[in-house]
Amino acid sequence: MSHHFRLRSVSNGMRQSHYFLKTSKTFSEEDSIISARLLKQAGFIQESVAGRYYFLPIGYKVQQNIMKVVKEEMDRVGAQEMIAPILHPLELWKETNRTNTTGFELMKVKDRRGSEFALGGTAEEMFVDLVRKYELSYKNLPFHLYQFSPKFRDEIRARGGLLRVREFIMKDGYSFHRNEDDFKTTYEEMKNVYSKIFERMGLKTVIVEADNGYIGGEYCHEFIVEAENGESRFFVSEDGIYAAHEDIAKFKRDPANANEKELPFEIISQPEWVQTMDDNVKHYQKDKKHFLKNVVYKNSTTGELIIAVVTGDLEVNQTKLEHVLKMVGQLSPAEDADLEKLGTKHGYVHSWGHNARYIGDIVLAEAKNLIGGLKEDTTDSINVNHGRDFTCEFLADIASAKPGDKSEGGSVLVEKRGIEVGNTFQLGYHYTTLMKGATYKDEDGTEKPFYMGCYGIGIGRTMATLVEQFHDARGIQWPEVIAPFKVHLIALLTKDEDLKKEAELLYTRLVALGVEVLFDDREGVSAGEKLADADLVGIPYRVLISEKTRKEGKLELKKRIETVAQLLSEDEIIKIVTK
Repeated sequence: MSHHFRLRSVSNGMRQSHYFLKTSKTFSEEDSIISARLLKQAGFIQESVAGRYYFLPIGYKVQQNIMKVVKEEMDRVGAQEMIAPILHPLELWKETNRTNTTGFELMKVKDRRGSEFALGGTAEEMFVDLVRKYELSYKNLPFHLYQFSPKFRDEIRARGGLLRVREFIMKDGYSFHRNEDDFKTTYEEMKNVYSKIFERMGLKTVIVEADNGYIGGEYCHEFIVEAENGESRFFVSEDGIYAAHEDIAKFKRDPANANEKELPFEIISQPEWVQTMDDNVKHYQKDKKHFLKNVVYKNSTTGELIIAVVTGDLEVNQTKLEHVLKMVGQLSPAEDADLEKLGTKHGYVHSWGHNARYIGDIVLAEAKNLIGGLKEDTTDSINVNHGRDFTCEFLADIASAKPGDKSEGGSVLVEKRGIEVGNTFQLGYHYTTLMKGATYKDEDGTEKPFYMGCYGIGIGRTMATLVEQFHDARGIQWPEVIAPFKVHLIALLTKDEDLKKEAELLYTRLVALGVEVLFDDREGVSAGEKLADADLVGIPYRVLISEKTRKEGKLELKKRIETVAQLLSEDEIIKIVTK
């Protein structure tokens, strides 16, 4: 056999006998998420410590293929790739006050000089700092910069393999504009670009209105792939017009007694056993919407207590509450000690009178003659009306939508679950007004702040989502555009040297034609194990060469997504896999 045949790998081919590909039949009970289990079993990733993963050679190839698709579509619309430092000077985050609003997941380090840095979790400040180092004018706008960069987020609980991690690769991009009109053109373009990126990978995404959270700005959209075990909960209207994440979903309220006249306020006797909302329903024989409900939160930064007032049929949405109070990431449910400071306890929180801020849901503007709000051991109040008997600091949409609620357009909302793979953010002037000098010279010579947008895709999350969408009981089924190799060539070797030579020649021919091939040339491994590994790894085409196929003068070709194999000539197979 020539020296050429002994090469372990070539540019687009790899011998499995020398490949660092270690499959496993076992898996941890913690890997309940299918993608986490299959990616580990098939040798694509290996956990280092919780939330941090090695991408092994075959996993790294998939990661690079995902990035290749993203890069092609970003470059196609004129976005420019670069790279920023991973360590962000902490003073930049202090300029925007994000050391406080993202402190729960911001990782920090110091160098030998005592300078503090944040391990980048997102890079808005870095890109604004870069741009403000130059004297730019309106003639330079708009422009769009992006990168593939490691990100670090100190998640409280890493879970789901690559779906929620503490270290990952993200494609993040930042566009700079003169004004909102200029920005909107790019924003709509990027929504189309992202849809196309995921479509090329075989992923069908729903574009969902979402909350900007600690990123800032006024609106954003998430690209979600429907999946039963996804952690994103969102609503889609039956007419298909509206789609929104649970954290911002708007819905029509069903206020109690909206058409009644206001009745006189009364304090009435109430049995002491009436403690919970279900007790109220049982005692008064009325739906939950007729009762007031108070939920207490604490600002973890200032210690301030906030009482959210809703009706009993609604649940307070903490994200909505944080948003209207401009306290993103700062609220947590109050504890017993906090209620003691108010002189109350669970089930006895009043809708007025405590030393706290009261924020009410918009349902209170129309609901009339409600029950509750002044609960004591043996009394409560009835015919309670907002604006007459008590007044919140303001009313806002602070309640969560439920399946069956109606959208503002009147269509029924359907609850769905999915995996977020990308997002687009309107940032506006949020960063460029907080960071001094982030301006350009306009046509009239005045200095004006840049108007910004931000766009992200989680590469690892996308990889996991592909596995969630494309697998069967035997393993992964990679789409061709993302697959680590196009062909898995399996040689069921015996002592027949001619069979070995034939397999080597086929491998060499495929590689020479530019086909990416993983060649299972392992000796001493059973046919069953080789075929099981091939199904687990999930390469799109399996080509099998054995004594049986050789006798018939054919090769066996099987697509990973199909159950039936075909016996074809070498030339026929070459024609199929070189399309």
